[in-house]
Amino acid sequence: MKQKPRLSFWQIWNMSFGFLGIQMGFALQNANASRILGIFGADVHELGWFWLVAPVTGLIVQPIVGHYSDKTWTRLGRRRPFFLTGAILASIGLVLLPRADIFVAFLPALWVGAGFLMIMDASFNISMEPFRALVADKLNSEQRTMGFSIQTVLIGIGAVVGSWLPYVLSEWFGISNVSDPGTVPIHLIISFLFGAIVLIGTILLTVATTKEYSDEELKQFDDSAEEEEIESKGLLDIFTDFRNMPVTMRQLAWVQFFSWFGLFGMWVYSTPAIAHHIYGVPLADTSSPLYQKAGDWVGVIFGVYNAVSALYAFLLPKIASKIGRKRTHSVSLAIGALGLLSIYVAPNQYWLIVSMVGVGVAWASILAMPYAILAGSIPAKKMGVYMGIFNFFIVLPQIVNALFTGPVVKYFYGGDPIFALVGSGVSFILAAVLVSRVKDVDDE
Repeated sequence: MKQKPRLSFWQIWNMSFGFLGIQMGFALQNANASRILGIFGADVHELGWFWLVAPVTGLIVQPIVGHYSDKTWTRLGRRRPFFLTGAILASIGLVLLPRADIFVAFLPALWVGAGFLMIMDASFNISMEPFRALVADKLNSEQRTMGFSIQTVLIGIGAVVGSWLPYVLSEWFGISNVSDPGTVPIHLIISFLFGAIVLIGTILLTVATTKEYSDEELKQFDDSAEEEEIESKGLLDIFTDFRNMPVTMRQLAWVQFFSWFGLFGMWVYSTPAIAHHIYGVPLADTSSPLYQKAGDWVGVIFGVYNAVSALYAFLLPKIASKIGRKRTHSVSLAIGALGLLSIYVAPNQYWLIVSMVGVGVAWASILAMPYAILAGSIPAKKMGVYMGIFNFFIVLPQIVNALFTGPVVKYFYGGDPIFALVGSGVSFILAAVLVSRVKDVDDE
């Protein structure tokens, strides 16, 4: 058996470039979906329920896509067809989500918007995990941390552009950020359209510049040694694979659960929490200019945490080589917890920039370290399906958060969503503690 050849920096960069577009669309969704659904009539305690469609579709789509991306060989390869399909569908969702009100003759805008949110997230899922599997397919164990870190850099760049775009269009170019009740401001509509164009363009660049290894080539590499013992019988093998998942994946599952529980709470509740807690806007006043200003500022600070994550991702390989991947991840999560908890005591909106620096450190590590640790424990021929199964531990905490945090905010927190962000900080602390239990096969 031989090792996979080392790839140059730019080969790895081009291979992951589509993630820039995916994350730009994802950032537009994360920073603005709650605001858009609020404009269409969703109450604060209902927001998590409307976001529920996103993780549920991920729970279903990811392992199926992973399974078939392991088995699908076309002229484009086995991972690239999924990138392209997902990008096209996600772009349609990006264009139509803020325009859901044009379908009111058929359904209420709120339900149409929730439907396009579901389409977008399912489509991001179709693209995202095959991308992660591609990194594991193409890189040897020595370059995997670099590969996932470069991916994180591109995720950060795309997310910064997506998060800041509405604010830039409004404050720098004078495009209106207010609208009539029940309609989405034009600066958001333009932002989502631009995100769709970038998504398609970046995915096409990756498809055009990256060649995948064939099945025969993969069998020659030393990290594919276990492949001959694995015989797939069909889609139902997903359940067998789930039962037989590696120990490392089982241990990482709990880390992922609390990490993504915290992230989901931040994404869903940041806009109403900051509008109410920092700007003093009444919770029901979702169409006022001050609420829209708060929403644009949430986009700015979300861009900050993504910018920090892009910069920190460059340092992750060096830090991990010094103190180990597990300790790197644990410390990063703890810093993110401090950032989230500090929002509660923030004296003004500008202090939130400091809070998001901590969140950015954790976000970079969440996007890179678990996958770098996991990849060494997975048989190469099962890389796609196990990356899809690993997504269970991303979407399940989001489902739990969506189901229960809304009622908790309503009945225990007096309707104040700032405490949902405090809960996210506590969740990060639990994740940081649980990293110590994880077995990193590559370190051994």
